[in-house]
Amino acid sequence: MSRLVYLDNHATTAVDPRVVEAMLPYFTEKYGNAASRSHPFGWAAEEGCEAARKQVAALIGARPKEIVFTSGATESNNLAVKGVIDFHAGRGRHLVTAATEHKSVLDACKRLEKKGLAEVTYLAVERDGTLDPARVREAIRPDTVLVSVMAANNEIGTIHPLREIGRIARERGVLFHTDATQAAGRMPIDVEADCIDLLSLSAHKIYGPKGCGALYVRSREPLVRLSPLLDGGGHERGLRSGTLNVPGIVGLGKACELAAAEMAVENQRLRALRERLHAALTEQLDEVRLNGHPTQRLAGNLNLTIAHVEADSLMMALREIALSSGSACTSTTLEPSHVLRAIGLNEDEAHGSIRFGIGRFNTEEEIDFTIARVVAEVRRLREMSIGYRKRRVSRAAAG
Repeated sequence: MSRLVYLDNHATTAVDPRVVEAMLPYFTEKYGNAASRSHPFGWAAEEGCEAARKQVAALIGARPKEIVFTSGATESNNLAVKGVIDFHAGRGRHLVTAATEHKSVLDACKRLEKKGLAEVTYLAVERDGTLDPARVREAIRPDTVLVSVMAANNEIGTIHPLREIGRIARERGVLFHTDATQAAGRMPIDVEADCIDLLSLSAHKIYGPKGCGALYVRSREPLVRLSPLLDGGGHERGLRSGTLNVPGIVGLGKACELAAAEMAVENQRLRALRERLHAALTEQLDEVRLNGHPTQRLAGNLNLTIAHVEADSLMMALREIALSSGSACTSTTLEPSHVLRAIGLNEDEAHGSIRFGIGRFNTEEEIDFTIARVVAEVRRLREMSIGYRKRRVSRAAAG
C-alpha cells in the first residue's frame, strides 16, 4: 500500500465528493444569511436550508418542520436531555438511560444530577451490549419524563431494539429520545413506527461536513416541548438561536439523501468486508474475541479483544492504518472504555480491544492489507509478552 488506510469511520468520515459539490455554491455564490428575508442572497440561502430540512426529514420518516439544525449530535443530545428536563420540571425530573451511552448523553445526565435538577437511572446492558426492553419498563416511574437510549453503539456497533423501547415509553406517556449518531444513514429508522420523539444525528458520520447536525423534535401527538439551550434571535422555531451554518446544512442534507438512496447496497458491501476481516483475524490469531452482538450490529463495525496485546501498542505499530481503541470523544483519557467495562470486560481486556470502522471508501485491497499487518504485529508483540509465552508453553505441555 502506498497510502494510509482509514478504518476509523465511527470517529468521522471523509466528505463525499458529491456532498462537497452541493456545498460549494453556498461558500461563493449563495453566501447570504438564511435569516435575511429582504434580498435574493438571503432567499437563496434559506431555500438551500429548507431543501436540506426535507432531505434530513425523509431519511428518518419525519416532517421537515420537525428538524432543528444544530452544530452536531453532541449539541443535539444536550438540547434533548437538558431541554426536556427543564421544560417538564413541574411534572417530573426522572430520566432513564443506558450505561453504554455516548458521553454527550451520560455527562449531560451527570450535570443535571450534580445540580439537583434530575434523578437518573443508568440501566445495565447484556454481555453483547443490547439493552433488554424489560429493564426500561421496570425503570419507568410516575415522575419519569424521558427515556434516552442510543440506536447503535459507537464502540461495539450493537443495535438496540428501538421499536420495543419506543412503544414502552409511548404506552407509559414518557418521551423517548435516541442518539442516532451512528445509526442514521447506516440503518433504517422511522420515527413514527419506532415511536421516537427526539432524535440526534450528525453530518460527519455519514460523509458530510463536521460542525453540523440536527435534532428531530416531534410536532405531532405527543407534541414535544423543550427549553432551548441558547437564547438569541429565535432561529429554528426558537429552539436553537444562532446564524445557520448554510453550507454545512446543505452538506448534511445531501449526505442524508445519498445515505437513503445507497444504504441497502452499501451495507451489503460493508458487511462482506467486515466478515472478511473478522474471519481472517480469528483464523490466523488465537484468543481473539468479538465485542458486541454478533449479528445485530452496524455493518461496518468490528470491535475485537486481542489477548496479550495492548491496543495502544498495536495502533502505534500500525501507523499506516487509522484505527481506534474506542470513542474519539474519550481518546484523551487513559481510563478503559466505559462501554467495554459495561459489557463485562476487565481492565486488561478493555485495554486490549480495538475498533475497526469500515466505510464507504474502503476497498477489499485495504482490508487484505490490514489483515496482513495486524496479524504480523500481533504476533510480534505477543513474542514480547511473558504471559503469552507462558500460555503457549502451558498449552503445548497439555496437549
